[in-house]
Amino acid sequence: MFVTVFLLLILQCVHGGHCEERVEGQRPGHISVVIVGGTGNLAKKYLWQGFFELYVNQIRSGNTFSFYAGGLSPADKATPLFFEILQETSCLKEVSPESCAVLREQFLRLAQYRELKTLEDYQTLAKHIEQQIKEEGMTEAGRLFYFSVPAFAYADIAEKINSSCRPPSGAWLKVVLEKPFGHDLRSAQILASQLKNSLKDDEMYRIDHYLGKQVVSKILPFRAENRKFLDPIWNKHHIERIEIVLKETLDVKGRIPFYDQYGVIRDILQNHLTEVMTLLTMRLPKNMSNSEEVLQNKLQVLSSLLPLVKSRAVIGQYEAYKTQVQQELNKTKDHVSITPTYAAVLAHIDQAQYDGVPILLVSGKMLDERVGYARILFKNDMFCVQNHNSIHCKPKQIVFYFGHGSLRYPAILVSKNLFKPALMEKEWREVTKHKDINVLGLPVSDYYVQTPTVQREAYAELISHIFAGRKNSFINTENLLASWSFWTPLLSCLGSTFPRIYPGGADNRNLLDIRLKGRDISYNNEVVLISPDQMGGSSANGFQVMQGKYLNADMVSAWAEELVEKLAADIQEAAEAAVLEGGVFHLAVSGGATPLALFHRLALHHYSFPWRSTHVWMVDERCVPLTDMESNFNSLHNHLLQHVQIPYYNIHPMPVQLNQRLCVEEDGAALQYETDINHLVNDSRFHYVLLGVGYDGHTASLFPGGKVDGDGGSLVALTESPVKPHQRMSLTFSAINRAHRVSLLVMGKGKHELVTQLSRAKSNPDKWPVSGVKPTNGKLVWYIDYDALLG
Repeated sequence: MFVTVFLLLILQCVHGGHCEERVEGQRPGHISVVIVGGTGNLAKKYLWQGFFELYVNQIRSGNTFSFYAGGLSPADKATPLFFEILQETSCLKEVSPESCAVLREQFLRLAQYRELKTLEDYQTLAKHIEQQIKEEGMTEAGRLFYFSVPAFAYADIAEKINSSCRPPSGAWLKVVLEKPFGHDLRSAQILASQLKNSLKDDEMYRIDHYLGKQVVSKILPFRAENRKFLDPIWNKHHIERIEIVLKETLDVKGRIPFYDQYGVIRDILQNHLTEVMTLLTMRLPKNMSNSEEVLQNKLQVLSSLLPLVKSRAVIGQYEAYKTQVQQELNKTKDHVSITPTYAAVLAHIDQAQYDGVPILLVSGKMLDERVGYARILFKNDMFCVQNHNSIHCKPKQIVFYFGHGSLRYPAILVSKNLFKPALMEKEWREVTKHKDINVLGLPVSDYYVQTPTVQREAYAELISHIFAGRKNSFINTENLLASWSFWTPLLSCLGSTFPRIYPGGADNRNLLDIRLKGRDISYNNEVVLISPDQMGGSSANGFQVMQGKYLNADMVSAWAEELVEKLAADIQEAAEAAVLEGGVFHLAVSGGATPLALFHRLALHHYSFPWRSTHVWMVDERCVPLTDMESNFNSLHNHLLQHVQIPYYNIHPMPVQLNQRLCVEEDGAALQYETDINHLVNDSRFHYVLLGVGYDGHTASLFPGGKVDGDGGSLVALTESPVKPHQRMSLTFSAINRAHRVSLLVMGKGKHELVTQLSRAKSNPDKWPVSGVKPTNGKLVWYIDYDALLG
């Protein structure tokens, strides 16, 4: 059957003239496409149309295809629905109606629905593919799985594919993942670790559909084509600010169960707008088609972003959201959600090229118009004495207009007082006839305007990139974790902040306008519709910092932001006292996501901290290279050390990599670190040790059942973690309990159950390692935020 279909389609291709050559570097053969969740909303609206366009474009490539919609429903119930979806697919304008009808008919013949619920279902699918290929005498080129399902199902499905549905040697496997890729840094790390057990990084395609938008995908080519104009002005001396904006008029009715867990920052800013920011500010790659270089240059931007604090963001929530939450989540009338539906965040890049350049990221629901754009606004040193309407005195700007809004089509606009841009390839055209409209303060006639010749949907564009293996249009693990590392501290700070309530649409007027004040932003006016008291909740200011006792030790409690402020102040006080007494301060810090907000606080608000007299040590480290995203030291460096003036010889990472090996006992790395401590730290007593607590009660890298001898005298040991990476290096209880002061930082509602269990449990370091923290001649203080303490 496939041979017949293939010959027929070649004939149609010749008559229709709408096909592409085979993808370079991929051998032709049979390709199986499986959309898991193939009858869901995303598949219905975008995915099957995208794969139909791929199929049409690949007819002349020598490939044959089969398409499967996978789902939880039985085949007899879901198959009719599936074919209704396929009937809605359409061809591009250049394909004749006759050819399109034949192509769609053949596409439907190659498609089928299969129930994919159990491991046996995946095994049956694999056998079916293998039998089909054998009967037709074909060679298998590869298998493409598209996960159009909730993220919590990813790890399980990936495991099933890995164990039963991998293609044979020589054929490729591609697995496409939809956002969200985690909820914060920790959850993203866990998901990445789970997927890593089943899939290689080069097999995964994390999709952000914004990267498939035609204007977004042309940001780098535009910068390269016009670098003779842009290189002299693409810097802090000429750029006034960068704005990346996505406004929507719709609410989130019908999506509340998802949206209330994520909010606008996780849903839009952390992914779509952050990706656009990296494209605008990254160093241009020498080779645009080199995916590795493009992703590495993006990572450099993400790693150079200055930490975000609460004063660099404002949030809002449309007025009807509260009622929608109560209805869709079956909550009572007094239930209040503080999930933001609007946010504006001010970012800065710690690079000489962009030093001091404000980057504004803005998105929200229920705003006045639907529009998306990125604007680079340049400084204008012209002053027109008489003709204020002269083009020379108007704003100088480049606008990457994603679509909708007053212009209604995607375009790249360059104000005529800058330069005339080069026309980008045959797929783009210059617009010379303009409607009487304004775009961001200028009549459209004051711009040079370029737009795609044919508008293509983002998913169709990205599906073609997946097939071609163009990884630079997708998000790899390292960049994903770097992005979450940037956003998670801000999300933690905003966790107990009430958003400004706004009515929605044109009625918002100037309620959401923001003002830039140095490196901070705020709402321009202080008028609010509803106060936190009226909303039935308590604001963060309703509780002051409280002190008490927990497990027979001192405890400090507050909302997250105030708690971090207090801890940072206490550390600086201890540092100043130690330096005054002995001229040096030895600080040992733990890894993980919990201390990131503290690192940011120290970097951005404690300019008088005695860094030049401070030695920074690691409490624990994962046995990975220090440049690895999972390295505790790498996180400490990116979020604190690179932002403060500390001598490099005062920084002491754990030597987990010796002799080109990681944590090998015979290399003596633990003993070497212990020797360094004995040599530099008076009496081997750190002035301050900062610890966190894991969900299982572990602290440092001392895990339940780990049998690390706290009385054996050794200060440093190699340990085993129950989660990857398993090998760790850690200070022992002996080292920790010698310290002058030890702080245990516990934050987040997820830790409430642990805090409750610890308060009831007896001291048992084997079961609850944190209970082994008992400074011999020092002081222990717990810092617990209200979420962890009260739930």
